[in-house]
Amino acid sequence: MNDETLAKTASSAYDAALEVIATVEPRIAAATRQELADQRASLKLIASENYASPAVLLTMGTWFSDKYAEGTIGHRFYAGCQNVDTVESVAAEHARELFGAPYAYAQPHSGIDANLVAYWSILAHHIETPGLAKLGAKNVNELSEADWESLRAELGNQRLLGMSLDAGGHLTHGFRPNISGKMFHQQQYGTDPDTGLLDYDVVRAKAREFKPLVLVAGYSAYPRRIDFARMREIADEVGATLMVDMAHFAGLVAGKVFTGNEDPVPHAHVVTTTTHKSLRGPRGGLVLAQEEFAADVDRGCPMVLGGPLSHVMAAKAVALAEARQPAFRTYAQSIADNAKSLAEGFLSRGATLVTGGTDNHIVLLDVSSFGLTGRQAESALLDAGVVTNRNSVPADPNGAWYTSGIRLGTPALTTRGFGATEFDKVAELMVQVLSNTQPGTTSAGAPSKASYQLADGVADRVKAESAELLDAHPLYPGLDLA
Repeated sequence: MNDETLAKTASSAYDAALEVIATVEPRIAAATRQELADQRASLKLIASENYASPAVLLTMGTWFSDKYAEGTIGHRFYAGCQNVDTVESVAAEHARELFGAPYAYAQPHSGIDANLVAYWSILAHHIETPGLAKLGAKNVNELSEADWESLRAELGNQRLLGMSLDAGGHLTHGFRPNISGKMFHQQQYGTDPDTGLLDYDVVRAKAREFKPLVLVAGYSAYPRRIDFARMREIADEVGATLMVDMAHFAGLVAGKVFTGNEDPVPHAHVVTTTTHKSLRGPRGGLVLAQEEFAADVDRGCPMVLGGPLSHVMAAKAVALAEARQPAFRTYAQSIADNAKSLAEGFLSRGATLVTGGTDNHIVLLDVSSFGLTGRQAESALLDAGVVTNRNSVPADPNGAWYTSGIRLGTPALTTRGFGATEFDKVAELMVQVLSNTQPGTTSAGAPSKASYQLADGVADRVKAESAELLDAHPLYPGLDLA
């Protein structure tokens, strides 16, 4: 089936589906159609978003949604799960082959769920299982209340060392308001205050002093690559388990842009990821692990998760199958190349970037040079049809809500076919918006971190120029839902 026939088939499928939905709740059908129109008409630069293929999206809208399937492949707590076993087996197979992992677990509903599965699997592996054996029990139900309290205290008193939020880490890497910061005794490592780069000697010194059970690597807003072999050396030196959260850059690993020391899978004990973002699949998570942790991870349900979302696991299988095609490697390399073009576009126009550039898919723009907070910049850009998200920069004086940065990513527009020329133009348009935006004031006349004033005519001009780029690279070409 050629591309044109596929597009017509998908168009008919979506149109029919929306007609059925409209018979029950027309507002939902209308909002769905509008969402497609809005995405088509905007420059999507959110680093954690992408566009899944029609095949992936259609896979989620099936009767697999109706199944309960707690347990594992071949060992469910519900009858009639033979087809779910097939779906989960195929998803895990594609994940193992794509990433070269000994073991893959496809059940997590999200990246946070994947991280929770990983954390509790590590705790079970190092604390619970040896503790039960020492107490002569097979499971916690066989323990006396006093024994269980002692084991529970030990489980909840372990140490985690992860990248700080303002340095580019994620909420789930030990940020105190997050569950990860509550379930562990945690400390965090940052980046060099002058360069914004990860300093492995500092990480090593912190690890030697703190002696964590879990060393977390990976990032949400760090625009550089990581040497995971060095992180594993640090973990081994202090007896820690290395866990890598590659949710943001999984597509670059799958597409062999990150290889050798930059590929976390051969070096980490446990690796987690989402399946959307640069991997271009459905919203969900995966856990990859070395064999020694496989049995512990396989207890994700009922340890952390409830019933797996079988329809989403099916969509993961389709997306992972797509990522195993040769074209995905070309796509992944384009993501990284386009990020460099976007970064160079900003630098050539006098903008300030955290770390001075990028070598992954993220560009972190420090908007304080425009006299703006991240929230003001995010809002002004949205007025002009550029969708971004505000983000902290290292030692951010505006905190995690208002911020001083804008995080940008290239996966989505790369999916649309944007290249170096288009991304340079995107940088030009964004600088136009930010250069013509002034901070507002509060009702009392004080400087505001939220309100702003975008000069007249700028938003319309940028939208018009953006439309030329977008029209040349249509989203879901041939999909007509008018």
